[in-house]
Amino acid sequence: MKLMKTEEAVGQVLCHDITRIVRGVVKDAVFRKGHVIRPEDIPVLLSVGKDHVYIWENDETMLHENDAADILRAVCQGPGMHATAPKEGKIELIADRDGLLLVDLDRLRGINTLGEMMIATRLSGFPVKKGDVLCGTRVIPLVIEKDKMARARETAGNEPLLKLAPIRAKKYGLVTTGGEVYYGRIEDTFTPVIQKKMGEYGCTMIAHEVLDDSHEKITSAIRDMLDRGCELILCTGGMSVDPDDKTPLAIKNSGAKVVSYGAPVLPGAMFLAAYMPDGRPVCGLPGCVMYARRTVFDLVLPRLLADVPVTADWLAGLGNGGLCLNCEECRYPNCSFGKGT
Repeated sequence: MKLMKTEEAVGQVLCHDITRIVRGVVKDAVFRKGHVIRPEDIPVLLSVGKDHVYIWENDETMLHENDAADILRAVCQGPGMHATAPKEGKIELIADRDGLLLVDLDRLRGINTLGEMMIATRLSGFPVKKGDVLCGTRVIPLVIEKDKMARARETAGNEPLLKLAPIRAKKYGLVTTGGEVYYGRIEDTFTPVIQKKMGEYGCTMIAHEVLDDSHEKITSAIRDMLDRGCELILCTGGMSVDPDDKTPLAIKNSGAKVVSYGAPVLPGAMFLAAYMPDGRPVCGLPGCVMYARRTVFDLVLPRLLADVPVTADWLAGLGNGGLCLNCEECRYPNCSFGKGT
């Protein structure tokens, strides 16, 4: 590109968008890249502070910002999302459906450390809705070396940086444990909480058992629910270290492989994640899920419904950001809870 005095640029081709900003009124391009400057455009350009403009000079070693941003868009874009047209050198990816956004953080960091280019995404591991912006891509200069963009492609590899895992409504079974509920000494207030949270994702409870703290009965109920076609089993109560709390033992005896008993999240430290050999999850939910507005269950549930494995390593990473501040006005997910790196 070549820098030229605006008054001398009639007939030249702009190589970048010219933006006009009026605070609280407008921020938009008055002229787009590729526009051929006319005599009547000169006063407009001067009015937005452009005493000089960059005009396009073809160079086989360089790429325009729009073309470079499209390379970054291509390395990000996975199924279930579409791209916007370039605007002021930026391209965004938009969700075509609801899902769980997953970002390859190592490769994202690798590209962003190359310099003169950037990819900014929504936070990985959180649900998004159809129409949500997933990421924005652009390069910093107006033109950039083709070789540098080739390094970006190489750093990205063959798989998209972004994945939108479908969240699927599942049929679930609920095992409510505790002698105090089983014998009618107190009202079961846990089950309605679970039904509400699961209902937000369209899930259906097809089996429910209220049992005492007999681990044999709990194990039998879990196996029966699996036989009845439940895709997810949730056990409430009996998750502490008290001698009468036998739910972790019951889950283990059901044949499920325990991924982790305990999570670095407050509320939710006594959470248990396990999987049956066929991949169906069995989880033990601590008592805090019944009364706290947001807990470990809110962080785990979207992954369970998107069939994204809940691993011990992922749970361990929740420690950074795993402390809910219990704000008087809950703003989750627009807060720090669960947003560790």
